[in-house]
Amino acid sequence: MAKTAPSSALDLRISSLRTAYEKGDLTPREVVNSLKAAMEAAPSQIWITKTSDEQLEKYLSVLENAMSSAAENKGAGFKIPADKPLFGIPFAIKDNIDCEGMESTSACPAYAYMPKKSAFVVQRLIDAGAIPMGKTNMDQFATGLVGVRSPYGCIPNRYAPEYVSGGSSSGSAAALAYELCSFSLGTDTAGSGRVPAAFNKLVGVKPTRGLLSASGVIPACRSLDCVSIFALSNEDARYVLSIAGAEDEEDAYSRVAPWNSVANGAANCVASGVAARLPEKWTFGVPEESELNFFGNDGYKAAFYRAVEAFEKAGGTKVTVHFTPFLEAARLLYEGPWVFERYDAVGKFIEDHPDEIFPVTKQIISPKTIPHPSEVFAGFHALQAKKKIADKEFAKVDVLLTPTAGTIYKTAEVNADPIKLNSNLGYYTNYMNLLDYSALAIPAGMATCKDSSAAGGMLDLPFGVTIVGRAFDDFKLLDVAEKVTPFLSEKIPLAVCGAHLKGEPLHYQLQSAEFLGAAETAPEYKMYAFKDGAISKPAMVFAGCANMNSADGASAGRSFYVELYALSPEEFGKFVAAIPTPLGIGKVKLSDGRVVPGFIGDSSILKMIVAGSAIDISEYGDWRKFVHK
Repeated sequence: MAKTAPSSALDLRISSLRTAYEKGDLTPREVVNSLKAAMEAAPSQIWITKTSDEQLEKYLSVLENAMSSAAENKGAGFKIPADKPLFGIPFAIKDNIDCEGMESTSACPAYAYMPKKSAFVVQRLIDAGAIPMGKTNMDQFATGLVGVRSPYGCIPNRYAPEYVSGGSSSGSAAALAYELCSFSLGTDTAGSGRVPAAFNKLVGVKPTRGLLSASGVIPACRSLDCVSIFALSNEDARYVLSIAGAEDEEDAYSRVAPWNSVANGAANCVASGVAARLPEKWTFGVPEESELNFFGNDGYKAAFYRAVEAFEKAGGTKVTVHFTPFLEAARLLYEGPWVFERYDAVGKFIEDHPDEIFPVTKQIISPKTIPHPSEVFAGFHALQAKKKIADKEFAKVDVLLTPTAGTIYKTAEVNADPIKLNSNLGYYTNYMNLLDYSALAIPAGMATCKDSSAAGGMLDLPFGVTIVGRAFDDFKLLDVAEKVTPFLSEKIPLAVCGAHLKGEPLHYQLQSAEFLGAAETAPEYKMYAFKDGAISKPAMVFAGCANMNSADGASAGRSFYVELYALSPEEFGKFVAAIPTPLGIGKVKLSDGRVVPGFIGDSSILKMIVAGSAIDISEYGDWRKFVHK
């Protein structure tokens, strides 16, 4: 289906913006101005408050001072300061998270207040150089997974406008889907950071409880609330998570990960391998078939089974697990004492302002009866019993794999049956924080679903899966995502190693491609540089072939830096057809065992090696280190 609004025409991936800033091709002011124009063209329901020009000027002036002369001398370039890793990166904030200078409403105008300071996580991002573009729409008081319970309107799904965009972090997901920022913040108590990710083809990080501070967040269930991250790629999700996570002394629920410390931040720990990582031989758990529920959506069912096959192709071993204890724990969220924790957060306000509250919101938050205190403890004991059983099932595997949502609904359908359909969307998400697990929602292509109003009675709709980990497995989940994403995509992966890398002369040929992440080849190759017109290029050759034909005989192969991109079959065909000899596309083995299409030298490079017109540059291990030496 065609997009419903034009994009900003910028490559908003974090690494792309950083490269453009350092080369002098863009300035933060130019990015902000482009996004402001795009925001005017996008659905107005996305935003509750847009950052004022005066506020933007405050952020831009800090960045421009850092850029000094480069800001005024376009093309001069500069080095991004180490203390500003998110330099000039635009982001959006869910409107139950405080940002200084902008009201927090939680989608209830009568509740609005002006915070004295930004939420802890927002301030960390701003201090790192990120630019808040505004506060986003949401299901009122974060009570929903649908995105329709807001007086500020319902946001049309970018890929299918009659369908919901998901909630409660609807605006934060839509801001990213409509290309109005590089990442966004949501919250996730029962799925609000994962369901919108699935419906908008985004990466959604539901971190371990307490890994991101919830100070300055309007609570839903304070003991369960998580600040979540929406990102355009696994790489961006990893980057933002490593910066946003830190202990907050003012947040009683803030936790320090075992792989983190005050002296050694998450980014350093992850880079050095201290964080829990995925073993070479890994397993993933899938619920028994009888425990899976797609609510009549055969398209989503088929898409999930394709995802399972993709995980197997990526090297995972499938193990069937019993999902019932997870589902039983989930029911406690709305049948146990946590209902009254939600009432504790905003119940008194609702009683005092009944006319300002959506009826369904009031129905969810206001208790029908007040429990005896003993029932609260009974709920805690019941949860602990369920967790013990669920943990035992989890012990069989490294991670779990489920659909993020079993189906997707039209806005009209949700409005006609708000409680039941919303509950259906939480089938695979509601247990997560109760059991203290981490999760990562990732796109898994499009699902072909029945839709009587569509041409031919079928419609392609976004589908996503969730990878579930134990507490503090957050970066392990991103490791899994990096392995499986090329196999989940309907596009063809391509490994590039030379002039098509980011920042290099031919990268523009991949501007429409989806960046999947950086990787290394298996240590089985050699690399040679040769001249093709005005542009130097590398030819990567299997070491055994190169050694048989080289003048000096044999040195062992080694690993090389590559970047992975995904292209549609049509794009891939056109790209391959334009590749000149002595280069071609063949199978390239990566260090983690995956085999993907990638650049290799054809047989004619061997003659060039012998003739000396192609020189061995294998010692560099990275084309960029050679060309920029």
